[in-house]
Amino acid sequence: MGYKVVIAGATGNVGREMLNILAEREFPVDEIAALASRKSLGTEVSFGEKTLKTKDLDTFDFTGWDIALFAVGSDATKTYAPKAAAAGCVVIDNSSLYRYDPQVPLIVPEVNADAIAGYSKKNIIANPNCSTAQMVVALKPLHDRAKIRRVVVSTYQSVSGAGKEGMDELWDQTKAVYNPVQEVPPKKFSKQIAFNVIPHIDVFLDDGSTKEEWKMVAETKKILDPSIKLTATCVRVPVFVGHSEAINIEFEEPLDWQEAQDILREAPGIMLVDKREAGGYVTPIECVGEYATYISRVREDPTVENGLNIWCVSDNLRKGAALNAVQIAELLGNRVLKKG
Repeated sequence: MGYKVVIAGATGNVGREMLNILAEREFPVDEIAALASRKSLGTEVSFGEKTLKTKDLDTFDFTGWDIALFAVGSDATKTYAPKAAAAGCVVIDNSSLYRYDPQVPLIVPEVNADAIAGYSKKNIIANPNCSTAQMVVALKPLHDRAKIRRVVVSTYQSVSGAGKEGMDELWDQTKAVYNPVQEVPPKKFSKQIAFNVIPHIDVFLDDGSTKEEWKMVAETKKILDPSIKLTATCVRVPVFVGHSEAINIEFEEPLDWQEAQDILREAPGIMLVDKREAGGYVTPIECVGEYATYISRVREDPTVENGLNIWCVSDNLRKGAALNAVQIAELLGNRVLKKG
């Protein structure tokens, strides 16, 4: 016996990826429903070898359904997630709406799987921000060994993190550079993204940081350890898919680069590719479509006591969103619902 699964936002980048990953990982599905807004009603999406027609999220009855994966943004989630949860369907939400709610677990299965027990308070589980998810997968095994005191992270985030509009804007602006007759002014981003980098993701806060940077701090504390000090600079780069991060870590105890490599090599969800030669590292274009979070450039930082630098790359539509949501569903099934 398998699960009755709902995908809310099935026509978007993340929703389509959720359907792909459920099929790839052979999640035990008895019945599946693809939901979308009225403007996308009837759009066809793929689930393995099947083709599904989207149904109306606004009128859908969640009664009798087991798990709903939400990829619809905070506004729609605020309306529909409580309805699904009240109907007995466990919501796994990809938006930021519930991430900081103390009654909603925020989960990366490789890091804090035991937090799944808290789902029953609201029947909702939160999926973290894409940049946080890959980073905490890398930090967790190192933190277990030497306890992290402080993290300084700079991100290089792809345009797919801003949805289809972000990808379209990069594509159209890139073409316009080679065809000066056509002008494509910024709409999704604050400045031209083609052949440029923009140190601005989400809105600015009073202290000069952006909300994306604040998210990385708050979510790392909730998922991994509230005592970790973290500062982030989040940058949008002209890459279609795949987020990269340069992470500087300061530990409470000594940890040399060889032992760090050994730990990361064995850690769940991580693929270590670190050859210290030309091409002996992973770039975003190579991680597209992959499940792993890739770690390269492991080296000691001599400017601080017990310091380490790493390079971290992952497919943000997968580990940063859809894959993590499906892994939470698998965890929920194995530990709580126990079907399939």
